[in-house]
Amino acid sequence: MIELIKDTKIDFIALRKKAFVISGILVAVGVFSFIMISLGKANLSIDFTGGTNVQVRFAEKVNIGDLRSALENGGIGDVQIQEVSGTRDFFIKTKLSDTEKESLTTKITSILSAQLKGMKFEVLGSNMVGPGVGKSLKKYAIIAIVLALLGIIIYIAWRFTFLSGIAATIATFHDVLAIAGVFYFLNKEFNLLIITALLTIAGYSLQDTVVVFDRIRENSGKMKSRDDFGNVINVSINEVLSRTIVTGITTLISLAAIMIFGGEVLFDFAFALFLGLIVGTYSSIFVASPIVYAWRQKFR
Repeated sequence: MIELIKDTKIDFIALRKKAFVISGILVAVGVFSFIMISLGKANLSIDFTGGTNVQVRFAEKVNIGDLRSALENGGIGDVQIQEVSGTRDFFIKTKLSDTEKESLTTKITSILSAQLKGMKFEVLGSNMVGPGVGKSLKKYAIIAIVLALLGIIIYIAWRFTFLSGIAATIATFHDVLAIAGVFYFLNKEFNLLIITALLTIAGYSLQDTVVVFDRIRENSGKMKSRDDFGNVINVSINEVLSRTIVTGITTLISLAAIMIFGGEVLFDFAFALFLGLIVGTYSSIFVASPIVYAWRQKFR
């Protein structure tokens, strides 16, 4: 109901070439990152590479930073630690395989005993994710993203036009690649939670694009007799701009809260969504609609 921006007359179509340059760079970086991820040359979690997960329970409160330092000092540096909220349990995930002569569980126990002297703890259990399972999960993660994009084409083509479906898919793929590229170059870990974030970003981007396309369709019927299609797009985007900004700010506040208070495990997930929301809003305005305009101009 709140209109933060009223009666704007921004010429978005005139900015499309500059936007395409920016998007081209984002996509190029994303494609390179996607290739590196597919080849396993990225910071992949044990979900995709295989590794061991050990659950440890302490008798008293332990700082997660102290626990990480203890493991690093003991020679286990490549480790992900997840604290179970409301308990003193920790999941210690490492890419080190439990196939050596010395059991990894035994190694972690001895390290913690030596580094955290006087602190009582017990190992509740451990499990290993084999490399074959990791490869299978990576394959199915890629398939899930591709199927989601195909679903977008079918849905938008049914609701609007096939051309709109292609444009929406390009915009959504643009968003997924952009976030994957950022995470790759920041050396962030790719795990199943990040794949979930990428699919969520695709859904949010699609929802934003549908709002814009719906207004374009509505205005096309009203304005076609006196205005060209570029003006129809500009008017439509300006009309939904306030709604888009209010929705975006509201969601960003929620994600910022998760980033600040959600802990280490949820930070990357919320960070991916935070960036994805910004990129998704940008693409629905500067990528999807201008693509429809450019193709209609070329093939009309």
